[in-house]
Amino acid sequence: MTTIAVDCMGGDHGPSVTLAACRNFLDRRADAQLLLVGLPDRLASFSHPRAKIIAASEVVGMDDPLEVALRRKKDSSMRLAINQVKHGTAQAAVSAGNTAALMAISRYVLKTMDGIDRPAIAAQIPNSKGSGTTVLDMGANVDCTAEHLLQFAVMGSALVSVLSGNDNPSVGLLNIGEEAIKGNEVIKKAGELLRSASNAQDLNFYGNVEGNDIFKGTVDIVVCDGFVGNVALKASEGVASMIVEFLKLEFSRSIFTKAAAICAYPVISALKNKMDHRRYNGGALLGLRGLVFKSHGSADALAFEYALGRAYDAARNNLLERVQARIAHAAPLLSGPQHSQPTLQPEPATAKQNS
Repeated sequence: MTTIAVDCMGGDHGPSVTLAACRNFLDRRADAQLLLVGLPDRLASFSHPRAKIIAASEVVGMDDPLEVALRRKKDSSMRLAINQVKHGTAQAAVSAGNTAALMAISRYVLKTMDGIDRPAIAAQIPNSKGSGTTVLDMGANVDCTAEHLLQFAVMGSALVSVLSGNDNPSVGLLNIGEEAIKGNEVIKKAGELLRSASNAQDLNFYGNVEGNDIFKGTVDIVVCDGFVGNVALKASEGVASMIVEFLKLEFSRSIFTKAAAICAYPVISALKNKMDHRRYNGGALLGLRGLVFKSHGSADALAFEYALGRAYDAARNNLLERVQARIAHAAPLLSGPQHSQPTLQPEPATAKQNS
């Protein structure tokens, strides 16, 4: 059995979404079981032979500062879910809660792998090929060194190889142009490190890519800092929603366009499904000594179920061991700044973190 710990209280909607997703997930996978972590009175109505409720007395709010989430709320549903991974009772944890808090607690409880300075969030953005381009980092690290970007590429390659079955996924470095001479000094140095890693067969480096290559599916993986990655993610969600709403509006204007809509419905439906970000929900927190997946805070039941599915696939296919193996192989190149674990006195975050 593959066991997943679920922070049922996280996100904008809490148990009203997470419990529905958990039931659908269990109904579709006979070899999975869930540890549902949350306030007992909010989870009491849920019953399933392959689900167990773990009581928590606290909840990390979407706008809680890091100091509160990490230092004061030690019995939160988020922390207890991650503890299940640490203690070996679950193979992965999933939460839709505060992103900054989830990363800080995960890093503090599970620690980072040897050779990794900073964990990164890896998620998919739909592309024109009908699949998804894996992008990292998606918001965990706003400022990155060239060595960090190399580490992201190595970890992302392991993730994609596990989830897609492609043992040699292509990696692109996000830049303002394809030429190696473009970009700031960090990007230029990262390009050199990635080319060296490719020559050593640690990864398959395609070269520099631009923003539109994410949506073209030019490469399997795009590496960038968390500031750029998060902006790209939010922009792609906005464009997808705009296109779907535009089609609805245009096909409702007259009887002729309504008739055209009926004829074009299969094509429109396929386009809507291809661009539906719910199908790509669930970002992996890579670089930790345990599997943790982040769902969108605004996820509905379908989106959260997809996040559970990604955690399930990663655990079942030994993602943790695959990442460790790739890092060990690339160890001579992963010589960035000395990494350290977070303390119990992190800088407080006042902005709302829900993605």
